[in-house]
Amino acid sequence: MSAATERATRPPLQLTFRLSSSCASWHSAHSRLKNYLQLNLKLLYWVFVAPFTGQFFSISQIFRQMVFIGVRATSMVALTAFSIGVTLAMQAAHSLQQMGAEIYVPDLVMLSILREMGPVLIAVIVIGRSGSAVAAELGTMKVSEEIEALEVMAINPIQYLVVPRFLAMLIMLPALTIFGNYIGVLGGWAVCRFALNFNTAGYIMRALESADSWDLYSGMIKSVVFAWIVITIACNAGLHVEGGAEGVGQATTSSVVQALLAMLVSNAILTGIFFFGA
Repeated sequence: MSAATERATRPPLQLTFRLSSSCASWHSAHSRLKNYLQLNLKLLYWVFVAPFTGQFFSISQIFRQMVFIGVRATSMVALTAFSIGVTLAMQAAHSLQQMGAEIYVPDLVMLSILREMGPVLIAVIVIGRSGSAVAAELGTMKVSEEIEALEVMAINPIQYLVVPRFLAMLIMLPALTIFGNYIGVLGGWAVCRFALNFNTAGYIMRALESADSWDLYSGMIKSVVFAWIVITIACNAGLHVEGGAEGVGQATTSSVVQALLAMLVSNAILTGIFFFGA
């Protein structure tokens, strides 16, 4: 066989590189998904099964994480929720005043915050503040071999490190959502009271009449789902860091991006189930 014929039958180098790169990417994604599902199964075991076998998690660690994840984020949540309430009220008033329907401003503020803006924006704050911190903290412990040291001492890392953060997030994100809902409605009241000359009692009655209990419950269900997604993605990223300090930074960034995308997709799915599937 001539050299020209051999070169013609040989697969192009660029195509070979693309195929190998695609296979490596697929394998990496498959590995990350497998690790994530395994982490969720282990969490379910340690939370719902292990306590009945005498293997309890640390209550003090849960309260410590609740302070770090939730209590220290209240100022950021309050500022964000108040700003959103003010913005919603101003935008609604600008549009509704042209039709003489500014009386519906409290309705729009209340429903928007309870159903969508409250759970989503507060989850974004928690992802940026607490989710990234959890991923960086666990990633640092991974590269410094502290997690391997726990295993040598017969301490399960999932039970000792992940479960307290998981339970703290499940408690504090819904609590922050409720807090943010009140602050957001307060921001709407500030605009209606001082810019639109609403009566305070009238604003409160109008807001309460526009919403029912399901509007609140749907937002709380979303916040619980978001909490699960945020903390499991952050912990999974931190526990599987590779490459030293650079790997910690990459894992932290990846966890924030993945949590944001997963949260937005799950929000769209839940909204469709709640308000179009009923």
